[in-house]
Amino acid sequence: MSSKKVFAAGWCFEKIFWIFIICSIFGAFWEESLYILKCFIKFGTFMWSPRRGVLYGPFSPIYGAGAVLMIYCLKGTKDKWYTLFLKGALIGGAFEYLISFLQETFVGTSSWDYSNKILSIGGRTAIPYMISWGLLSLFLMRWFYPLICKWIESFPCSVGEKITKLFLLFFIFDALLSWTAILRWTLRTNDVRPITPVGKFYDNIFTDVYMQKHFPNMKVIK
Repeated sequence: MSSKKVFAAGWCFEKIFWIFIICSIFGAFWEESLYILKCFIKFGTFMWSPRRGVLYGPFSPIYGAGAVLMIYCLKGTKDKWYTLFLKGALIGGAFEYLISFLQETFVGTSSWDYSNKILSIGGRTAIPYMISWGLLSLFLMRWFYPLICKWIESFPCSVGEKITKLFLLFFIFDALLSWTAILRWTLRTNDVRPITPVGKFYDNIFTDVYMQKHFPNMKVIK
């Protein structure tokens, strides 16, 4: 008798991709929920603002990539909870620092600045946020990752493969469009005029107002 084929079995591309997508969605809603709570505590009213990394869809890729990195580094270990917490804090803090540096260096924007926070590390991360990453690693590895693995592997293979291809094509398009629009936004803010029809198209469609609305926590570095 032949065993039934399991979709996204083991640590494969399909498993990595869906963990990335799911955690990107989770991260976006997590950030938006924190913003709502912060506004309610400070102003006594409910206010919502998008906290996403792409133009279309509820995705915060930094959370998705961070989750994939953390799972890759921590899966299969039998560490005590405090060791897992410490590793997660260090991985999360290093990842946050690196992403902030790369975003500022290659895209010319900044989405966070912890310079005025307690125990800040170069303004790119801070000890309190690293503690949050450590707590998140406990939640991720002890509960969320095993649960999400079972859910992903429960997809019928034919359905899972088709949906993966569709989502992959959509996300690649969304990411390329979003990040090139951000790059053009940066150039435009620094008075660099478009020299191609593509640049002119971006300036007409993805205006400063449009970009600020979709990325309210992102600042262009001049």
